[in-house]
Amino acid sequence: MQPPTTDSGRDGNTVLDREFGAASLSGLRAAVLDSASAAGLNSDRAIDVMLAMHELAANVVRHGAGRGRLLMETTPRALRCEVSDVGMGRHAARLAETAAHGPRGGRVPDSPPVASWPVEHGHGLWLVRRTADQVQVTTGPDGSVVSVIFSLPGGR
Repeated sequence: MQPPTTDSGRDGNTVLDREFGAASLSGLRAAVLDSASAAGLNSDRAIDVMLAMHELAANVVRHGAGRGRLLMETTPRALRCEVSDVGMGRHAARLAETAAHGPRGGRVPDSPPVASWPVEHGHGLWLVRRTADQVQVTTGPDGSVVSVIFSLPGGR
């Protein structure tokens, strides 16, 4: 996994900066969808952003600290999203492993599965990797940060 390089400096315009927890995931989805649309993404791509950010936020709630923060910024070329939590502790290593290798280990597949899709740990991160242009997962004893970049139309 390569680190995000598209406009990776902190020079973007903040379009959403919100703390979240279990009770606020629904409102977070709506805010992400509105922000992605306002950034210039078409409806399908804005839904991709919303689904990816929901998966990351749900991971924080379920497997992490139970609360986190979502920051979304736009630059002329990209929509940059960052989901962070505090104190992932024992889940940090598993998050990093799943992000790098998929839910069953090995390489994350390049194409979606054709057969039925069983519910297993790690599919949320798989979805994020499939929808985003770039993904970087950073974990440590103080928490985890997942940085995701979606290219804007005409911004490549």
